[in-house]
Amino acid sequence: MRNPARFPLKEGLHSRQAHADLPELAIYEREVGREGFFGPASHLHHKHPPTAWVEWEGDLRPRAMDLNQLTPLASARSPFCAPVILHNAHCQYRFWHCDEAMTALVRNADGDDLLFVHKGHGDFFCDYGHFAVTEGDYIVIPRSTMWRLSPRSPMQLLMIEATEDSYQLPEKGMVGQHAVFDPAMLEHPHINETFLAQQDENSWCVDVKRHQRLSRITYPFNPLDAQGWHGDLTVMKINWRDIRPLMSHRYHLPPSAHTTFVARRFVVCTFVPRPIESDPGALKVPFYHSNDDFDEVLFYHAGDFFSRDNIDAGMVTFHPAGFTHGPHPKAFAAGQAHAKTFTDEVAVMLDTRDALHITAAAESVENPQYVYSWRG
Repeated sequence: MRNPARFPLKEGLHSRQAHADLPELAIYEREVGREGFFGPASHLHHKHPPTAWVEWEGDLRPRAMDLNQLTPLASARSPFCAPVILHNAHCQYRFWHCDEAMTALVRNADGDDLLFVHKGHGDFFCDYGHFAVTEGDYIVIPRSTMWRLSPRSPMQLLMIEATEDSYQLPEKGMVGQHAVFDPAMLEHPHINETFLAQQDENSWCVDVKRHQRLSRITYPFNPLDAQGWHGDLTVMKINWRDIRPLMSHRYHLPPSAHTTFVARRFVVCTFVPRPIESDPGALKVPFYHSNDDFDEVLFYHAGDFFSRDNIDAGMVTFHPAGFTHGPHPKAFAAGQAHAKTFTDEVAVMLDTRDALHITAAAESVENPQYVYSWRG
């Protein structure tokens, strides 16, 4: 979208620049922006918090789901049996409990998969070989790759499908390709002894998902029987602990600065522990914003989630486009007082350009009072 204004316009009481040195009589800054923090934007200064609503009616609302409360039916040896929490035409968002070794291979012909290991550890086998996976790992699985998971301890995994699409690394611009994480940190599977030892002549099935429907192919041997490979297409993994976030002591960076993977219609970002802005005038918590071109989903993995109250690991918040959202009152007050100097949180954010639909599985573990959690 082209901005018709050729320079920033100004009106009334305002700061000289965004997210810093806010006026004392209007400390509640709200960013109204387009194109996910990359398009035209204005910053409005309010005398009341823009999230201080007292009543809410209708389906459009901020939501919080506790995925820890999903019923045992959510446990399955196949990821395709895991409940879908949110979805649109370009994305499926699942939460999978995998407690036992998969007895069949799977292949997603609908698009790339991104797994995030929330709990547990195990062995991952695929067309390209084997590697061990553990808590905090991202695993990028190219479309139509055959794979299976063999847990060594009960595992919980977030799954994000890029439907009819692929995952890429983000363009890092003037900070260079080695910023956030060096691509050298990406690991690939190996044709190692563990992989060769699992090859056998027993009957194996492959469950293939295409057009969100399953078909089954049976082989009289294990089709993960590669003896070697070469090329530049493979499964990759990286742990959140290998991410070195961009930081600014004088300016609160937008979520887009924490982008880890991109697809054509959505992005995945990772929030990891970092120093909080130290400049006296800099905003020290996420700013209130109306980002009306994207839906925002946050999965809370570990730590103390400094912008949210009563949110624990294993929970998901969903803020669809159409209203302002931002920090809870206690978090905003703590930011004003500079009560903390370091964040202690790990969270996975999904921002989708297309509206997400919530499922019955998600609604079954929703906290209906979350919409009122911004009350002072």
